[in-house]
Amino acid sequence: MSHAHENHHEHVDDAVTERSDWARRRRKDIPTNKNLLVIACMDERIPVEDVLGLELGDAQIYRNAGGKVTDDVIRSAALTTNFFDTDEIIVINHTDCGMMSAPDDAVREGLEAQAGDVESADLDPSLPELTIGDADLIDWVKMTDDIDAACSAQVEYLRQSSFIPDDVTVSGYVYEVESGELREPGDRIAAEISERQM
Repeated sequence: MSHAHENHHEHVDDAVTERSDWARRRRKDIPTNKNLLVIACMDERIPVEDVLGLELGDAQIYRNAGGKVTDDVIRSAALTTNFFDTDEIIVINHTDCGMMSAPDDAVREGLEAQAGDVESADLDPSLPELTIGDADLIDWVKMTDDIDAACSAQVEYLRQSSFIPDDVTVSGYVYEVESGELREPGDRIAAEISERQM
């Protein structure tokens, strides 16, 4: 009589290997499960993993105020696309974003009051030569007038960056906090179906 079956130690060995791979992903050059980087706003109302159908290990997720492509987003995207096999980037912006909620003058005055000499204030503590210089503080903060236009712009910034390989796919979506759904920039379904077409 044949008793062909998997020995239990093989199951244990597999579990040990999986745990080792998880702990040493970067050292073993194991990419994210979906070779994906997500750039999203830090707003607590955006359930990034849920709306994209992601699980732990599927993607690297970078969140900042407004989901904006800043110098550090470019730095992070450059590293993951050139050295960790990431071949797709998704940008998620959202309705009712805090980056649309204050007048430019109020933001400028508040930050100038806090920082003092804005032109020479450190933007990166480890890189003191990186300052705002003659640029407008609002350009650095990146306040938003139109979330759809802002989302499309972030996608283009990534596509045009010389640090990101040309074969990396970059897409953008707007998360509607009022519906809990994603949509493409410029595809305002609620507005279209709620207004009379002439």
